[in-house]
Amino acid sequence: MRCVAIRHVAFEDLGVWEAEIAAHGYEVAYLDAGVDDLAPFATADVGIVLGGPVGVDDLADYPVLAEEAALLAARVAATLPTLAVCLGAQLLAHALGGRVEPGEPEVGWGGVDLAPAASSTPLRHLGGAPVLHWHGDRIVPPAGATVLASTRATPCQAFAVGSALALQFHPEVDAERIERWLIGHTGELRALGIDVEAMRARSREAGDDAAVAGILLVREWLRGLERSEA
Repeated sequence: MRCVAIRHVAFEDLGVWEAEIAAHGYEVAYLDAGVDDLAPFATADVGIVLGGPVGVDDLADYPVLAEEAALLAARVAATLPTLAVCLGAQLLAHALGGRVEPGEPEVGWGGVDLAPAASSTPLRHLGGAPVLHWHGDRIVPPAGATVLASTRATPCQAFAVGSALALQFHPEVDAERIERWLIGHTGELRALGIDVEAMRARSREAGDDAAVAGILLVREWLRGLERSEA
């Protein structure tokens, strides 16, 4: 079995999810957007589109994003298991007829408010746990999607549609490697007036609880796939 993840910047990888995915018997492979041929993503046993500093508004400048959106729509049509994180969630919403709009920036550690429908999904593990938020846009989900989480600033923080689970936040992030994020996003942090040392300190505080919740989320999601294939 193969898990193929589309990556946009090197430091936004599978983080704490990677070892868990491998432990379930998947060979993990990355495809770098704009560099690699993305065709293997179309038929992978599990497909994941990760985050990045571009967005749906950048489709004209970065044609690879339109290719990713088409691949995501095709995977949902084919009922192939798919996870879409942050940029991936926005591309999935766009691909299926939803919208992505400018929103209130959320950058830093915080919780999400789980919808009642989330209680029977892997997102239940996020109840009371910190997650990393890093976005300035908000999703209007496509028709037929089930919204699973929200925050005050962002009414749709997670949604499920068909075979896909979309997450606007980052339950995959490894807080022990947060320095790569702080360096890679230094321009955005300065523009938003975010204290980098405070972000480091909060990452140390939140990291263990966030990692446990993120691993439990993806573990239950993968076990669900195993039960459906049995």
